[in-house]
Amino acid sequence: MTDVFKELIAEFTTDHPEHKIRPNFGSSGSLAKQIEQGAPVDVFVSANPDWVDYLIAKQAIASQTKRIFAHNRLVFIGPRQDTKISLADLSQMDRIAIGNPKNVPAGQYAREAMVNAGVYQQLVLARKLVMAKDVRQALLYADRGEADGAFVYSTDARLVENAIIHFIVDSELHSPIAYPLCLTVDGDNKTHVRLFYDFLKTDRVLAILNKYGFETIP
Repeated sequence: MTDVFKELIAEFTTDHPEHKIRPNFGSSGSLAKQIEQGAPVDVFVSANPDWVDYLIAKQAIASQTKRIFAHNRLVFIGPRQDTKISLADLSQMDRIAIGNPKNVPAGQYAREAMVNAGVYQQLVLARKLVMAKDVRQALLYADRGEADGAFVYSTDARLVENAIIHFIVDSELHSPIAYPLCLTVDGDNKTHVRLFYDFLKTDRVLAILNKYGFETIP
């Protein structure tokens, strides 16, 4: 989503050079905590809807502005090989990278899928899960051969140089991967922030999201 928003901001500021947007990228959990602690934020896009609901409960988000911005898919990547791999085959691997489920949404979705597939506890007990600080680090572990595979978003999998996608995780095994967009209470009261918020609904934005592999609803 980082590259997407860099392009979106460039598009917006081309039309509105009088407005400056300062992006702050990070994990959904860490950004939510910054907002809770009073960081000067106007727009929040989360990779996990739970963090938006958390901030709404803290009265830090204007709840009426919450909407789904985009959707994604969870995939498993790893080195090229002739045999097919499925969730049931993970127990045969030694190192499987996932974003740390404590604060990385991609890791939370991966854990949820593995739990529902009945393989998670076995992998934990065998200490086969490598906890990455974020989904990009998990991707690098697999792409560099430092892990036998990794759970990442399909949009991130487009960045690999050596690894390939072995399977798309059945979406019924985990919660929908949705990116909610919302305004903070302060941001909701600013005209230029509202201008950017409305811009993010346009066909130009949908086209950019689709270009990067995100699934969108017009």
